[in-house]
Amino acid sequence: MSEHRKSLPTGAHIDCYLINRLIGRGGFSLIYLAEDVDTHDMVVIKEYLPRKLAVRDQGMEVKIADDARQEPFNNGRRLFYQEAKALGTLKHPNIVKVRHFFLANGTAYLVMDYERGTNLGAYVKQRKGGLSTAFINTVFPPVLDALSLVHARGHLHLDIKPSNIHLRPGGSPILLDFGAVHQMATTRSNQRSQVITQGYSPYEQYYVAGYVGPWSDVYAIGATMRTCIEGKPPPSAIERHAQDAMKPLTAVSAVKRRYPAHLLEVIDWALEVDPLLRPQNAGEMLEALRSDQGRPTVDELSQRRRILSSREKDA
Repeated sequence: MSEHRKSLPTGAHIDCYLINRLIGRGGFSLIYLAEDVDTHDMVVIKEYLPRKLAVRDQGMEVKIADDARQEPFNNGRRLFYQEAKALGTLKHPNIVKVRHFFLANGTAYLVMDYERGTNLGAYVKQRKGGLSTAFINTVFPPVLDALSLVHARGHLHLDIKPSNIHLRPGGSPILLDFGAVHQMATTRSNQRSQVITQGYSPYEQYYVAGYVGPWSDVYAIGATMRTCIEGKPPPSAIERHAQDAMKPLTAVSAVKRRYPAHLLEVIDWALEVDPLLRPQNAGEMLEALRSDQGRPTVDELSQRRRILSSREKDA
């Protein structure tokens, strides 16, 4: 099937929205800038149109290529709705806000607030890494705080990477694209499709029976932070599991001269290949960043986890 999906044309009307232009493509969706014709607000619309399963006809309707693809298309649309439902319950200033979800043209649409700014992935590419400590401390604590809410509500993101973090003017971040979100469980045996991004997905995420959890999102955050420093993603977790040739940031002399030791220690801790050796959730990683103490000792870690567990019970 063609990789070039036909997008909705400029000026097309769907529901109460007027399409302005296409602004992004993913494997499962097309993303548009649009206008709410009632309020005149600019919005972002995500259209479910999986590249390998469906095409648009000569009009606006989305068609399944053949009967064999109908079931996976329907399953994917269910997951798309799951994303909308999850986002609708996650009220946080650093999580993208969902306005509306509806069915039309044989597919589904997710409408989100439009925010001015730039994409972290594009920003890192433009700057070629080397982003400052101040920048990292502006962006990642709010992202971890947002992710802590995701985890507290029993969800996992499972697709954190630079391109899924939007930067408002001034650097305030928004966590985007919850297309892989699902309820916490010990496996993903009921999830038909997996989202894998080389360099950002942890080892356990490569396998349907992988023991994924909040620690899996922590790995992706660590990889994203490292990319901000080095300007490139880390080696894939599969390569690292077979033979880990990636040097810890705390051992890279050029990096050590530019960044505080505690920051590098926390990033290295998050990027442990073994899930049991990482921070076990976003809150634990955030606590380590805020403490300025770096990777905690075994005793400090035990005490910190008791405190975090107590806070979660009280919440």
